[in-house]
Amino acid sequence: MSRVALVRCETYQYDAVKNAVEKGVNLIGGINKFADKNEKILLKPNILVGDNPDKHTTTHPSVFKAVAELFLQTKAILSYGDSPGFGYPELTAKKAGIYKVGNELNIKFADFINSSNVLFKNGIQIKNFNIVKGVLDADGVISIPKLKTHQLERITGAVKNQMGCIPGFLKNEFHLKFPDAYDFARFLLDINNYIKPRLYIVDGIIAMEGNGPRGGDAKKLSVLLFSNDPIAIDAAICKIINLNPEFVPTIKASIGTGSGVYKEDEIELVGDDINSFIDRKFKVIRQPKEKYNYNTAKGNIFSLIKNHFVRKPYIVDLNCVKCGICIKVCPSNPKALSWGNKGKDNPPEYNYSICFRCYCCQELCPEKAIKLKTPFLRKIFKKLYI
Repeated sequence: MSRVALVRCETYQYDAVKNAVEKGVNLIGGINKFADKNEKILLKPNILVGDNPDKHTTTHPSVFKAVAELFLQTKAILSYGDSPGFGYPELTAKKAGIYKVGNELNIKFADFINSSNVLFKNGIQIKNFNIVKGVLDADGVISIPKLKTHQLERITGAVKNQMGCIPGFLKNEFHLKFPDAYDFARFLLDINNYIKPRLYIVDGIIAMEGNGPRGGDAKKLSVLLFSNDPIAIDAAICKIINLNPEFVPTIKASIGTGSGVYKEDEIELVGDDINSFIDRKFKVIRQPKEKYNYNTAKGNIFSLIKNHFVRKPYIVDLNCVKCGICIKVCPSNPKALSWGNKGKDNPPEYNYSICFRCYCCQELCPEKAIKLKTPFLRKIFKKLYI
């Protein structure tokens, strides 16, 4: 039985957040359960990109500060950091308001640039990968994700947050290596199971729905979630946003792996009543992720059929500022996005024949200019998933 605590918090006003964080941690055993004096503890917020906190793309500074102050009481040696989708880690933390908090509390920014290759014999999808030095140098990790939608994995919550422990320049390599959402989910589980964060605190006070994890809309859920089981906490998120947990690849892929539990009768919910947080109109794709493996299906009739069922990213021309970030982050080789024959005065163009639907372009577009299109045949045969 895994325990998940839910605590209502209506605002990012610091005193309210601090009280909520203290209450939540106490509900799952108290702060001394997760850190000891002189231990090196790394705080891992979600800093996808350097967006202003008001955009609700990243863990809010008030939540980060409340967690940090609580762990300082243990006399642990704290550090923090994240490796963003693109950009310099410390610069993105400054833009997101996290760096300022770290300075105020005299907490150092950890090394999220350099990394070492690690061997994980228990890996399900992969047994060797690189982890940043800041994580490897720590005795324990506290994960502080942001509750958001994600087009590949449906939600970005507890499990997905540890993708930021892979150095930024290597992230695209793994999207290319594991284009199928379920293979990628097993890779995320491997990262999570290797790092084994001691505690997850999810910022769901104002979440992101729709076209997340960067281009969606803010949605107030007024909740902070706490657990040491990442699957259980992600399953609780699913209940709150009215999503079948088995539609989330990281939850589906975790079944039988010992990574955590997701069924309601295996989770003890404490704190505020979860039913008081449920938002049945929360905008999220309530369908399982399509199976899609460009590498194995390339060049045959099945690949053609898949292209008519799997959601495609597309650019809303009026929103595009021609920054080229989508081209830069596209992991396909050759790239599925280019300036085309019309040049940089026009939005980039897709070559869907080599696009394997990782949605990195949509995830990191700064102007909400990239959305997903449901193919006509999928609309007709909406109960058929491949």
